[in-house]
Amino acid sequence: MTTSLDLTGKNSLVTGAGRGIGRTIALELAAAGSAVALIARSTDELHAVAAEIRAAGGIAVVIPADLADPVQVSDTAKRAADELGPIDILINNAAVIWPAGPSTEIDPAQWAAAIGINLTAVAALSFALLPSMIERGWGRVINISSGVAARPEFMLSANAYATSKVALEAHTVNLAAEFAGSGVTINAYRPGGVDTAMQDWIRDQDPAEIGEDLHTRFVEQKATGVLISPAESVAPLMVRLASAQTGQVWDVSDQI
Repeated sequence: MTTSLDLTGKNSLVTGAGRGIGRTIALELAAAGSAVALIARSTDELHAVAAEIRAAGGIAVVIPADLADPVQVSDTAKRAADELGPIDILINNAAVIWPAGPSTEIDPAQWAAAIGINLTAVAALSFALLPSMIERGWGRVINISSGVAARPEFMLSANAYATSKVALEAHTVNLAAEFAGSGVTINAYRPGGVDTAMQDWIRDQDPAEIGEDLHTRFVEQKATGVLISPAESVAPLMVRLASAQTGQVWDVSDQI
């Protein structure tokens, strides 16, 4: 899938860009003409994505960063703008599903660390990059959410993840309302059940440690073939990127 969207002259920043949904979004943005800053902890994976973009004639910069560290989050926003120019499109895709297990046995510090990656880093990057977008009168912020935000009770033993995604959607809608009419749109996207490394991680865990319900749910999703590919998930999002809608929570299954 290659988008018909023309993003020539635009600069994008994608977190979690080394694999899965983030990698696919980065490749599609580059195919549409955008220069892309690739953010993740996985340096080797980022360089592989950058090489693929450059081989196709695109522009990519690799910025390894741990989004659990607020200093690195701040540095990431500054470095991306320094290397590419003002960022026009921010894709907040990076997220972790850990810690998983009975909530009363979870280390609160680990719970908070997950919220830091899944929610606080998203807000920090947005707050850092929004002023330039607003000044120029155009920008796109997409926060990758999850269907769990609609039914948090469906992911027992993944309280931090469920909590972060519900809060992420509230953050998105509230922030969009604050900057409505600025030319900058801020939306959330539920990508569906996608065959990614996160899914693999859950299936590889000991059910006795992360919870039988959580483990069984993800094993069954793989076995029944209901998972979609990253390309299938990203295709509707790329179409939505041209929309002037803001404050929306889009779902992969929505009619466009």
